[in-house]
Amino acid sequence: MNVILLGAPGAGKGTQAEIISEKLGIPTISTGNILREAVKNGTEVGLKAKAFMDAGKLVPDEVIVGIVKERVAQPDCQKGFILDGMPRTIPQAEALVAQDVRIDKVVSIEIADQVIEDRMVGRRVCSSCGASYHITANPPKVEGVCDSCGGELAIRKDDAPETVKNRLKVFHDETEPLKAFYEKMGILKEVQGNQPIEGATKDILAALGANV
Repeated sequence: MNVILLGAPGAGKGTQAEIISEKLGIPTISTGNILREAVKNGTEVGLKAKAFMDAGKLVPDEVIVGIVKERVAQPDCQKGFILDGMPRTIPQAEALVAQDVRIDKVVSIEIADQVIEDRMVGRRVCSSCGASYHITANPPKVEGVCDSCGGELAIRKDDAPETVKNRLKVFHDETEPLKAFYEKMGILKEVQGNQPIEGATKDILAALGANV
């Protein structure tokens, strides 16, 4: 099953993608993690992306679509995958269709802007493996340390309050129209994101029709 998770920055897409990935046995493809790794390594695509990411703006389509197409062609995606953070615009969605990247289900995680802004204050990300945590909702076992790899947890620059407000505006202007795009295709489902992680996971699995 090929799945897209939609939702504003901070809606819980990354956390839910990790959980759903484990339950369904399919990989999560997080464009954010891929891009941040490229930035960290100072690659050509990373340097291109860095200026946009630091300002809270969207990375250009030609960078995103190329990375995703290459990734979903790998053997571990044969049984399906979860796209987290892509597509973000109608042109990206159209590019996926044009390049024959099949999508079976799209789940939109619905949550109010103010709740998201409050959430961002506590968000932490592993500087080594990219795993996501929250100091109250999903804390690590040891403060400041990643459960998975022992890496240092940090506050991402794009979680700063002024950047968050800009990212939310970009989401409403450019990404939210995707809901209508996928609704027309008959594959869109909506779930409420302002609830405990376990509740949102249950609703997402139900929306996917997954028996786990």
